[in-house]
Amino acid sequence: MSIIFVLLLILIGIGVGALTGITGSSGVLIVVPALSYLGLSFKSAVGSSLLIDVITTISVVIVYIKNKNADFRISAVLALGAVTGAQIGVRIAVVTPEKLLESAFTIFTSVMAYVSFRRSKNPNLKLRHVNLGKFSYPMGFLMAVLIGMVTGTLGASGGIMFIAVMIILFSTMCIKKMIGTATLAMLFSATSGAIDYFTVGLLNLVDSIIIGFTALIFGYFFASLANKMKPSVIYLFLGSTFVLTTISEIVKII
Repeated sequence: MSIIFVLLLILIGIGVGALTGITGSSGVLIVVPALSYLGLSFKSAVGSSLLIDVITTISVVIVYIKNKNADFRISAVLALGAVTGAQIGVRIAVVTPEKLLESAFTIFTSVMAYVSFRRSKNPNLKLRHVNLGKFSYPMGFLMAVLIGMVTGTLGASGGIMFIAVMIILFSTMCIKKMIGTATLAMLFSATSGAIDYFTVGLLNLVDSIIIGFTALIFGYFFASLANKMKPSVIYLFLGSTFVLTTISEIVKII
């Protein structure tokens, strides 16, 4: 492994730390396209991304908990559902053609770019809130199962999707607490997916460790910064990342 290659992995790690620390999102948006360009198969890049998420979110979660921006009960419900779904998703991914997975990944990032930019203009924009009372938790679990399936197939550990669930079911929560709660749930869903990908040999351990520990260090810094940021800036940063990822994936597919 050359010094230049290691430096590229470190730069990827810095980007992942910034993305996860500021938005609570999975590093998949940066890791999968980057590792694919560096020679890994799409499925191996997805598996590596999940392990990187596990390493990165540890420091990010610590910061959000420290600032009391995490709901443990909701995190537990979402995590349990996501872990269940991830087991299904990995098994789907193993038998699915890579081009189909890449196309689905591109569609996902395109939609999330639109949602993020919309909310950057109006961070208080409300999606339709479903008032289910005590049934909000079971519904959150079922929605998290679907998120877990996306985790297993596309490597997206669910950060932004967990936030969408909370906007719908728990709309009174502030965005920073949603991010902390989503990141905590993402830690468990990513762990589940990473173990499965490692088991089937679709995970590059060395690359993941270099990127992951770089992201771990920088994630703590960016998470601390995010707790002082305006919500509109957070959404704008997230939307820009989605756009860049979408463009890179389209170019690769073509």
